[in-house]
Amino acid sequence: MKKLTGHVLVVDDDAEMQLILRRLLTSEGHRVTTCSSGVEAQKFLSQPISSENDFDLVLSDINMPEMNGLDFIKYVKETRIDMPIVMITAFGSIESAVEAMKGGAYDYLTKPLKGEDLFATVNRTLNFRNLEKENIFLRKEVKQSWSLGDMIGKSPQMQAIFDLVRRVSQVTANVLILGESGTGKEMVARAIHNEGVRSHRPFVAINCAAIPEDLLESELFGHAKGSFTGAIAQKRGLLEEADGGTIFLDEIGDMDMSLQAKLLRVIQERKIRPVGQNTYRDIDVRIIAATHRDLKSEIAKGRFREDLYFRLSVIPIIIPPLRERTEDIPLFAEHFLKKYALANNSKANSFSKQAMAKLLSLPWEGNVRQLENTVERAVILCDGQLIDENHISFMQATQREESFDIQNMGVLTFKEMEKRCLEQALQKAGGKKEKAAQFLGISRKTLYRKEKEFGLT
Repeated sequence: MKKLTGHVLVVDDDAEMQLILRRLLTSEGHRVTTCSSGVEAQKFLSQPISSENDFDLVLSDINMPEMNGLDFIKYVKETRIDMPIVMITAFGSIESAVEAMKGGAYDYLTKPLKGEDLFATVNRTLNFRNLEKENIFLRKEVKQSWSLGDMIGKSPQMQAIFDLVRRVSQVTANVLILGESGTGKEMVARAIHNEGVRSHRPFVAINCAAIPEDLLESELFGHAKGSFTGAIAQKRGLLEEADGGTIFLDEIGDMDMSLQAKLLRVIQERKIRPVGQNTYRDIDVRIIAATHRDLKSEIAKGRFREDLYFRLSVIPIIIPPLRERTEDIPLFAEHFLKKYALANNSKANSFSKQAMAKLLSLPWEGNVRQLENTVERAVILCDGQLIDENHISFMQATQREESFDIQNMGVLTFKEMEKRCLEQALQKAGGKKEKAAQFLGISRKTLYRKEKEFGLT
């Protein structure tokens, strides 16, 4: 842990203790100001913040006249919420120290004081305050100018995209978003919709690669009752559902050529014809498409229509991969940390400098989505408030977990696969049952039962 120095406020009614603390702390390079009571310290802290009363840490006795330590904590937390407090208590009054921790104190020391304990506690507290300051700065950056809708980014590339999104949202031209998987293409599409005049109308998203070709046409255009086997009722297509709003066609590069021709006709005529019907219906829908493929290369190979490409790419937006905009990584990491700490009821609230340096050094082939998964995993693995580099487990986007590599498995029964999944989760969680259960998405009770079933207890 990095050794830091700071301005320490010592509050103690014992003049001899004040002297001892001043000598010990100044010997370590700290600046020290002393007060003889909570009331005196309160008057000092109530003045406008200046170099004289801008403290990095408060060391306060619990048992003092006029205002005890617990009341003093309450005052500090109401006026200087970000200033950590370390309480000093007699060995026989640990209950008071515990109560102080509940009231907002960061830590406590017991009398008689040992120099090494004092130095270690003060240094740990100052490191915590330093990380808190960094995180507050990051949060302010995110709130001020580094976000648009659900998008985050301070890099010049993302700032340029934010500017383009704001301008594009005010017109109705079709947009083509290009970028690697996991870069946040759908977020850009949603921001264009939400910032524009169609924001009060539907935003409908569909992944063209996730739906079989024979069903995609029905999903987009709808169908009449009895038009094919399984069509037991009439169905509105997604293009009609998005009427007046926006439809987002993700992975448009995977769309079948015959369906591309029908989509081109929709763009040209602004009409749709459901499967099994002979009549056309007018629609007013903005089309935003996205793909990770090189469409010009796909056109050259005869797998994508050139005329559709030009219809879709009236306004192209290219999202650079995360490895080309490393300035955005701390912002994303902070955002995901807050999100998953809340979701998992975790104490984790900051990254160590070593952990952040590791995040900045990784290649992120899976882009923002891979970073999100890595931070979520780190939050689950972290026991305390600080995520360290040991909590950052990274896997190459192309790397496969041995337990899930089907080619190396041979033929396994479901029981054998289940056992391997359980073993791997326990190994990743360091044997901690609750974390292993979280990895697997099961309850601890189920985990215990499965352990017993497979003889892993």
